[in-house]
Amino acid sequence: MTRLSKYHLTLVGVAALILLMSLVRVASGQNDITSSGTFAAALLLAVPIGLAGLGGLWAERAGVVNIGLEGMMVLGTWFAGWAGYQWGAWAALLAGLLGGALGGLLHAVATVTFGVDHIVSGVAINLLGPGVTRFLSEVFYKDGTAAADAGAGFTGSPAITSPAPSVSLPLLSDGPDLLGKLEGTHWFLLSDLAGILRGLTHDVNVLVVLAVLLLPVTFFVLWHTAFGLRLRSAGENPWAAESLGVNVYRIKYLAVVMSGAFAGLGGVFLVFVSNKYVEGQTQGRGFIGLAAMIFGNWRPGGLAIGSSLFGYASGLQLRSTGAITSFFLFAAVLLLIYLVMQVRRMLSPGRPAELASRGVREYTLMAVAAAGMIVLFWLWLTVDQLPNEFVYMTPHVLTLLVLLVASQRLRMPKADGVRYRRGEQH
Repeated sequence: MTRLSKYHLTLVGVAALILLMSLVRVASGQNDITSSGTFAAALLLAVPIGLAGLGGLWAERAGVVNIGLEGMMVLGTWFAGWAGYQWGAWAALLAGLLGGALGGLLHAVATVTFGVDHIVSGVAINLLGPGVTRFLSEVFYKDGTAAADAGAGFTGSPAITSPAPSVSLPLLSDGPDLLGKLEGTHWFLLSDLAGILRGLTHDVNVLVVLAVLLLPVTFFVLWHTAFGLRLRSAGENPWAAESLGVNVYRIKYLAVVMSGAFAGLGGVFLVFVSNKYVEGQTQGRGFIGLAAMIFGNWRPGGLAIGSSLFGYASGLQLRSTGAITSFFLFAAVLLLIYLVMQVRRMLSPGRPAELASRGVREYTLMAVAAAGMIVLFWLWLTVDQLPNEFVYMTPHVLTLLVLLVASQRLRMPKADGVRYRRGEQH
């Protein structure tokens, strides 16, 4: 019954969010807020972040902190580019997975077997990844090689010979473009729904479909199988798991290697988007994926929300710099909703007694929210165009703000980052 209630609450939240976005679009006149182009770009930008975060989730649920996701993604991009130009998209997919898994295996050897501090090992992998890939590029892409003749250089591979196919969801985006026509009407709510659905279902890369499916698969494996229970127990109390016959070392190795493979898969996706490996194309997405995982409270559903948030902000930034100012109005409306909810709580029966102990703090938060709402609304009315530097920073600032708010309710696995030795009690 509780699960059903949460499901319905999620649907109501999504519906309310779409309604709010439609209101902001109409009020601001920025049609890119809910356009199919924005949501298609958001999907492409969210997938590698989500895959990196999924890798972090697997490792940290087993008790191993993995800040080396960025380096593992870099390894995945290089191996995908190297195999893709020779044998095509599916070879790139396999090679990228193996490249990331090798990074995960190195992290597991350092942290699980030798007890190296998890942060130190992760930083080392982040430094090692770009260095190793530059060395491999200088070996395999030097002048006179077949790869160089095909267009490779020290900072990039030749183009992939057969890119991954794209699909459109039947009935929604396959055949006549009914959603596109409805989106073009700019009707309140209806065109917004059409734009969102078209962006998420039209001409979608196969790897996007695979990445989205990995989220429910991860939830099922980690929360509804015996293997998932053992893995999570290794992250909560490995000594208790050991006493019940769980091979904690093996579980941690499997989790961290899988973590690297997921990060490598995120690198493969970046290669598919650009159709080749390019040095530096991860651009910190491994770190952002780690932040999205923390925002999601080490759970797949929360991770999906966090990566989607960053992907949407980045996609809107790419589509329209003017639409970024709509975030001011959006945030002001959210603060107004928060204030209305707080006033309703204060006026409910039994609240005066509770306010006697917590009233000062709540009044302070409400005052800050009211001031912020006024400032944001004033900025929306007076600022027509943000400087490019602020536009570029918007997704990163938004991620930091969301993490700041979410940090009040986070609960990491109890043994996350703890050095484990068989037979020893912590």
